[in-house]
Amino acid sequence: METTKANTPQNPQIVNNQILPKNDCHDIEGQNDESVHDYSKRGQWLRAAVLGANDGLLSTASLMMGIGAVRPDAKTMILTGVAGLVAGACSMAIGEFVSVYSQYDVEVAQMKREGQMSGGNDGGVREKLPNPMQAAAASALAFAVGAVVPLLAAAFVRDYRVRLGAVVAAVSVALVGFGWLGAVIGRAPPSRSASRVLIGGWLAMGITFGLTKLIGSTGI
Repeated sequence: METTKANTPQNPQIVNNQILPKNDCHDIEGQNDESVHDYSKRGQWLRAAVLGANDGLLSTASLMMGIGAVRPDAKTMILTGVAGLVAGACSMAIGEFVSVYSQYDVEVAQMKREGQMSGGNDGGVREKLPNPMQAAAASALAFAVGAVVPLLAAAFVRDYRVRLGAVVAAVSVALVGFGWLGAVIGRAPPSRSASRVLIGGWLAMGITFGLTKLIGSTGI
C-alpha cells in the first residue's frame, strides 16, 4: 500500500517573545554569530590602537625626560619629543604594514589551497582579509596621539623643574586612562591594569632620566 508523507510542521521556537519557525531561528543564530565576530574584530583593532597610543605616550615621554636630565632648555626637549613622535610613528606604521601584509599573503595562499579563490573570483572573501594600509595608518595615528600628550605638556612651560613635573603629571593621567581603557576592552579589573601601566610608566621615565643623568655627569 502506497503511503504519503504528510508535511510535518516545523517546530516553532520563541525568540525575543516571538514564535518563529525553525529556519528563521537558524538565520537569527547565524546573524548573531556574525555580529559577535564583527564585535571581536573591532575589539582587537581598538585594543591595538590603545597599545599603540600607550607606546607613543611612554616612549616619547621617556625620551623627553632623558634629554631633560642633561639639557634644561625647552627647545631641545620639545625637538627631541617631535623626533621621537615622527620616528616612532614611521616605525610603527612600517612594522604593522609588513606584519599584516605577511598575514594577508598567508591567508590568501591558504584560501587558494582550499579552493575558495579560483579564476580571479574570490566571492568577496578578499574583502574580509586584513588591510595592510589601514593597519599601518591606524598604528601610526595611535602612536602619534599618545606622543602628543607629553609634547603639549612641555610646550607652554618655561621653567625647567615645572616643565618636568608637567610632563610627568600629564603622562601619569594618560597612562591611567589608557590602562583603564585597555582593561575594559579586555574585560580585566580596571584598577589593577591602570596601576600596572602607571607604575611601569614611572619606572620607564625614571630609569631613562636617571641613566641619562648619570652618563651626562661623566662627561662622555
